[in-house]
Amino acid sequence: MEETIETAIEIVEKGRKGVQLSCRLKALADLVTPGNVAADVGCDHGFLSIYLIEQGISPRVIASDVRKGPLSAARAHVAERGLSTYIETRLSDGLSGYRPGEAQTLICAGMGGRLMQRILLQSMETAKGFQELILQPQSELWQFRVFLREQGFSVADENILKEDGKYYFLFRVRPGEETAPPDRLGDKYGAGLLRERHPLLREYLEKSLVSCETVRETLFAHRGKEGESARLEESLRENEAELADLRAALARLQENSPESTGE
Repeated sequence: MEETIETAIEIVEKGRKGVQLSCRLKALADLVTPGNVAADVGCDHGFLSIYLIEQGISPRVIASDVRKGPLSAARAHVAERGLSTYIETRLSDGLSGYRPGEAQTLICAGMGGRLMQRILLQSMETAKGFQELILQPQSELWQFRVFLREQGFSVADENILKEDGKYYFLFRVRPGEETAPPDRLGDKYGAGLLRERHPLLREYLEKSLVSCETVRETLFAHRGKEGESARLEESLRENEAELADLRAALARLQENSPESTGE
């Protein structure tokens, strides 16, 4: 009993010193429901798993990676901080090394949307056994949001943050709850972010609009050049559609603003 108390005190002390996380990883940790056992898929060097234990967010974490090198580093970092009793490390390709229901929270981040989609599809029974999934796809956000809805996952929370000049979109989704109806702008840019007028979303949309307009000018400059006509015209049509969506999303943000609603 005394040894258990001493171990708990050591963990608290190390938690006060705190493993240093990037803003992105800390934002992921903040989405985890306190008290849930977590599965950290693609754990890399294990710092997020360590943070969850040291901060008292999760009582236990199963940290996995498909690569032996990072998993070995994670195992060493866990051992250095005396947390091997609380963090189990596993070699696993996606969710293949997990059993349905052995953790309540899945964390999967820092990979392309198509890869994340493949991981979930290959182990859908296991994926739907979690109470919540904390996801941060690096790309294909539009397609990924559609995928989540079509597979019966509802977006409970969505956040956007900026780190080192790059924007990151983070989701907390739940299986088996009523999903939102299809919404083109919501699928592309985040229905909750639009509804809540997230300030970083406006910045993201405005920067994307400027970038898209620059591409349009470049396309027009090359219009009519021999051998590029059909391909360029298709690119122009796609560019015009993207511009229209960006402007519509900014207009929706304006409609939801306190000035327009009289708040």
